Amino acid sequence: MLHINIKKQLGNLALRANLAIPSQGVTAIFGLSGSGKTSLINLVSGLIQPDEGFIRLNDRTLVDTANRQQIGVHQRRVGYVFQDARLFPHYNVKGNLTYGMKNASREEFDYIVDLLGIRHLLKHYPLTLSGGEKQRVAIGRTLLTDPEILLMDEPLSALDVPRKRELMHYIERLSQEISIPILYVTHSLDELLRLADRVVLLENGRVKAYDVLERIWESPVFLPWKGESEQSSVLNLPVYLHNPVYKMTALSLGEQQLWINEINIAPQNTVRICIHSSDVSLALIQPIKTSIRNILCGQIIEIRPQTNRVDVSVRIGKHQIWASISKWALNDLKLIQGQNVYVQIKAVSVM
Repeated sequence: MLHINIKKQLGNLALRANLAIPSQGVTAIFGLSGSGKTSLINLVSGLIQPDEGFIRLNDRTLVDTANRQQIGVHQRRVGYVFQDARLFPHYNVKGNLTYGMKNASREEFDYIVDLLGIRHLLKHYPLTLSGGEKQRVAIGRTLLTDPEILLMDEPLSALDVPRKRELMHYIERLSQEISIPILYVTHSLDELLRLADRVVLLENGRVKAYDVLERIWESPVFLPWKGESEQSSVLNLPVYLHNPVYKMTALSLGEQQLWINEINIAPQNTVRICIHSSDVSLALIQPIKTSIRNILCGQIIEIRPQTNRVDVSVRIGKHQIWASISKWALNDLKLIQGQNVYVQIKAVSVM
């Protein structure tokens, strides 16, 4: 567990944070440039010091201004991955990985190398690596120093789209297999949706919201980030079963099932999906003889008029799904809050 309760004046920016970060998973630090994202993780690393407050990691106090306690940067057991890989050009990949390696055994070295998919690169030099490969080596080098927390400062920002997708796969796998917290700085919605378990939303140095991704995504404070063109719903759902004949997978949505294209995830494990409101339509009577496979029953919990459309939120089980319809459709169907409707979902994005 990471406890942060600090104040820090940075020029005109007054950074304030009071957070309790769980001991595993990815907590994204999200916000505009200049909102204090990198400064917050630099406080954790010890690269800068708070004016007031404390930071505690597990059973250790990293800094406490009231008691004049402070652990040096090199004693904090904090791993830091920067925007650029910062590899040593005169060392090959293996040399970079073992530089600064502390208590890692041969088995742990092999585990990290295989986890990041870099075994075939061990004899290569940084000059010959792609941007994504360099970052994987940088992450491996950091993990082999045996950190208690991993800080990642926009590690994908310098990569092209294919390399970003490649590295996101490895970071996602990493977060599931290592038992340390990851603080991940980003201003990318794609990275947020794919990687984050929780989100700290920073605005002008203040924590505007902190919660699990699904609730942050639905929160009114996050609306400016999603844009006005359409709504969307983010859900974490367990795999229910696979249909190998049609190569489809069913997810549990309350007592109903949501079908997606087949994925290689065992039943009971969860998958994150995103449903755009433009891919959802509503009906008062259950449609029959239709090509749409996902027709679910739910209850309207909110009707939100927009300039050129109406957004309707429907509760299905413990989740809510947004549909965007025309004002004509709203009036024609006479939709009201609390009404039962059928939700037709035309497309689902797996994150």
